[in-house]
Formats: sequence, structure tokens, C-alpha cells
Amino acid sequence: MPLIVKDYTWTQTETIVYINVPLKGVKVGKVDIFSTDEYLKVHFPPFLFEAFLSEPIDDDKSTAKIGNGVAVFTLQKKKERLWEHLVINNNDKDKLREIRERALLKAQEKLAAESKAKATKTQEERKYALETMMKLEEEGRARIQKMKDDECEKATAQLEAWKLKQRQIAEEEAQLKLQSQRIKVDKQSKSEKIYVPRTSDQSKVKHDQKNSVQSISKKKQVDLPAPRSTGNIQIKFTPRVFPTALRESRVLEEEEWLQKQAEARRAINVNLAELKDLTEEERNPDWLKEKGDKLFATGNYLAAINAYSLAIKLNRKIPAIYSNRAACHLKLRNLHKAIEDSSWALDLLTPPVAGNAGARTRAHVRRGTAFCELELYTEGLCNINKGISQATWLPLALSILVLDLIVIHTWTSEMQKREYFAQYTASQC
Repeated sequence: MPLIVKDYTWTQTETIVYINVPLKGVKVGKVDIFSTDEYLKVHFPPFLFEAFLSEPIDDDKSTAKIGNGVAVFTLQKKKERLWEHLVINNNDKDKLREIRERALLKAQEKLAAESKAKATKTQEERKYALETMMKLEEEGRARIQKMKDDECEKATAQLEAWKLKQRQIAEEEAQLKLQSQRIKVDKQSKSEKIYVPRTSDQSKVKHDQKNSVQSISKKKQVDLPAPRSTGNIQIKFTPRVFPTALRESRVLEEEEWLQKQAEARRAINVNLAELKDLTEEERNPDWLKEKGDKLFATGNYLAAINAYSLAIKLNRKIPAIYSNRAACHLKLRNLHKAIEDSSWALDLLTPPVAGNAGARTRAHVRRGTAFCELELYTEGLCNINKGISQATWLPLALSILVLDLIVIHTWTSEMQKREYFAQYTASQC
């Protein structure tokens, strides 16, 4: 049973009631206070103070302070008048218990209302923050689109100006050419003017003209060159493995790459237990790679992984097999294995030459896609950007689509993000 505190004091004004409750040396941290508009309780074990107030108070405007071994309550009255008694004079236990239960119920309702109001306020704040973020993103997209439109209009205006300038230049050249032809015709007409003799000498002039024309035509016939004989010219180019032209600065890298490829074709491990039941054809890593490619095309990714894995056991130096197995893992969402196989492929695709540019692009894009699926967007976009920078064969529209990931972060759902990455996931080798 708790010890009831009765040595409290109280004073009042017409609007406020002051109550001083001694704490009997109990520490502040052990004091528990509960109050409503008609009930006040202070519990500090083993002591208890209860006050069944004679008139209601405004609980929201009332305060309590604890210090110097005393709890001081400042209670705001609802009606401005002096009280005759602080507590009610009623010894009916049932009545007091009813007041306690009513006070507890009011406190629970008040707490529930405050919790609901707090949850509503939190939801409104989140909604406001989301709307603000969506608005900012929309403004960002609009700004980017405006920049694109302005650049497009600028490029179109420059193109039209260039066309107009070329048209003017062509017209000026045509005018100059026509003017030069007129000048040439005028000079020829002046040089070919013939003096007309008198009637007595006309027959002699005509005879001389006829003889001169015949002599000129004979001379022209003699001066014509003979027609050229037909024939074929054969041109031979130096055979090359790589599609690009030969450069002295890349000779050492190309030779190193070709030497690695030759070593990879020879490095076949035939001492495997799995090879005992396989035919000679099935022991060929190239045949297993083609088999895996066909299985990948039909959507049988697990079987494709098995084929690629056996090919890797036979020969661990063919980067295309690692890259294709990474594509299978990416389809099955084995993202860490996809990153591992792409990294193996990139390690084998050295030095970087034109012959392995496409393979390096596919490996970078697959590794970057796996990073992005793991929500490691910085590493993912870095790998994708490296792949695009090496891919001179990649279409411009697709390059722009991938690079837009660096500027905008507007994935509205997981499905949209996956569809976005699916547009540039590289195909099989």
C-alpha cells in the first residue's frame, strides 16, 4: 500500500490554483505525474498524492515544475471564481473509482487523438515533400527538354544558313561561268570576222576559203589520237585481322592481343573427369560456346550457363564465354555472379584494340547493368559510360538514351527502371 501524502499546500486566485507537493527526498526521475480536467495524481514510490478536484481545470494550459524537493502545479481554472475546497468531500470509494476510470479514459482518448493528429501531420508533410520533389524533377525534365529543343533549333538554323550560303555560292559560280563563256564567245566571234572583198574578187575568195576548210579538216583528222586499249588493274591490300587501318602506334598491342588469342585456343584442359563421357566434338570449347548461345536464344539460361561453365573448365582464356555467361546470370538476376564474370572477361580483353572493342563494350554494359540493379548507380553508370565511350559502332540514339541516366533520376517504378536498362543490354556475342 502506498503512503498517502497529506502535507501538501495550495493557494488560489480567481483564475489559477497553485499546489505544492513535497517529494520526501525522492529523486526527480522517479516522479510520475498524471492529470486530467478533474483529477490529479503524483506517484513517487512509496508515496502517492491524489486530488479529486472540486471544479474542472484546463489541462492543456496547466503546468507542473519539479525542483528543490517540491512539485509545484499551476492549474488554470475553466471558470473565473474562487473555490471553496480544493478536492471534493466524498468518501464513496465507488464514486472515486468512477472518477479515476473516467480520467483514464479521457487521457486515452486524448492520447489517441494526439497520435492520430501527429500521423495525419506526418502524412501531409510526406505528401508535401513528395509533391515538391516531383515538381522539382518535372522542372528539371522541362529544363533539359528546353535545352534540347533550343540546341535543335540552333542546329536547324545553322543548317539552313549553310544551305542558303551554299546556294548563293553556287549561283555566283554559275553567273561567273556564264559570264566567262560569253566573254569567250565574244572573243571567238571577233577573231573569226572575215573581210568581204569587192564583187570582182568574190569567186577567188570563195575558192580560197574552200581550200582552207579542206586543209583544216584534214589536219584535224591527222591530229586525233588513237583510242585507248581496255584492260584490268589489280590492286592487292595487306591482309589484316582487325577492321581498322594499320597504325604503327598500335602494332605492339595488336600483336599482343593476337598472341593471347592464339594461346587461348591452345590452352585446352583435357584432364577433366567430365570429359570421359563426351564426344570429341563436345570437348571443343568453341562448340560448347555455340551451344550455349543457342540455348540463350531460346531462353534456357540454366542450360546455357552449364554449357559455358564446361567450356570455361576446358579453356579459361576465352573472354567471350565469360561475357556470355554474365549475360545469362543477368537474366536470372544472379547479379554478383554477373559482375564477377564481366570482370573476368574485361581482364582477358587486354590490351584494348579495335578487334575487341565490341566485346569490351558488352562486358562493361553488362557489369554496369548489374551494378544498377543492385542500386549501386555510381559504379553502374561509370561502367556503362566506359562501354559507350569505346563503342564507335553503337547507334547515336542508344548512346543518348544511356547517357540520359547520368542527368535524370526519374525511375517511377522498379518495372520502368528494368525496362529502361533492357533497351541497351548487349546481345550475345
